[in-house]
Amino acid sequence: MKKTDLEIEFELKLKEYKLLIYKVCRMYTNDPNHIQELYQDIIIQLWKSYPKFRGESKFSTWLYRIAINTVLISLSKPKRSLQMSEIELHNIQVPYEEDIGLKEEQHQQLYAAIQKLNDVEKSVVMLYLEDKSYEEMEDILGISNATLRVKMNRIKDKLRTLTNNK
Repeated sequence: MKKTDLEIEFELKLKEYKLLIYKVCRMYTNDPNHIQELYQDIIIQLWKSYPKFRGESKFSTWLYRIAINTVLISLSKPKRSLQMSEIELHNIQVPYEEDIGLKEEQHQQLYAAIQKLNDVEKSVVMLYLEDKSYEEMEDILGISNATLRVKMNRIKDKLRTLTNNK
């Protein structure tokens, strides 16, 4: 079956941003199976929303918003298994790549500490680690710039304590 232009465009975007999607999943769990489930849930939600993407924000900002919301909703609800055919993703091929290289001991220690943060704090940290500006974080999370700065300082203190790097 021949791919449509929309499917081809979507697949190219996903290939470009697959590491970002993986990082969002990794931020909320260490369980490889759960990471894979979250990854697939995000891909499904991105595909469902992609035709509505108008380009009013950066693609990465839009993707973060969808990915974070998908993870937060997924974590708060009992799991319902979706069949890929339900949303016609049969032609899209962006394989989940287990363990994309975050094996260094320092990363593991940081991620272990991040796992102890609440969901909003995890989102702020992830965006900070992706070098997002406070303005971009405000757009993605819907939290004011001033509040984000205060949160980030408190989060840094928490992480220092959790990683014993005072």
